[in-house]
Amino acid sequence: MLMPKRVKYRKAHRGRRRGNAHRGSLVTFGDFGLKAIEPGWITSRQIEAARVAITRNMKREGRLWIRIFPDKPVTKKPAETRMGKGKGAPEFWVAVVKPGRIMFEVAGVSRKIAEQAMRLASHKLPIKTKVVTRTDVEF
Repeated sequence: MLMPKRVKYRKAHRGRRRGNAHRGSLVTFGDFGLKAIEPGWITSRQIEAARVAITRNMKREGRLWIRIFPDKPVTKKPAETRMGKGKGAPEFWVAVVKPGRIMFEVAGVSRKIAEQAMRLASHKLPIKTKVVTRTDVEF
């Protein structure tokens, strides 16, 4: 599971997911990428599930880049706990994803295999995505 080794603050505010991604919005490392179309939080478990789906479908050929990292802690209070008494303990980590962000990239495989692998990975993610190539420059 992906998570930071250490952080400056244990708990973070929820924030808001407005606007489009400017950084990480182009396919730079590979030939094909999986682009987010809507905003959302992607948990470390979802990233790992998508990674496994891609690598299994590509039969460990080619190369995979994960362009998102879960660096935001999400807290939860225990079940059946009364209100108050402070903020809950950190439960899991998420990556904040905005529309236009390239989440995964692959290279070294055919277009058909890459699109199939990205489609399988998109089923593991809670947001709408689309497959883009290096030449596609659109938002």
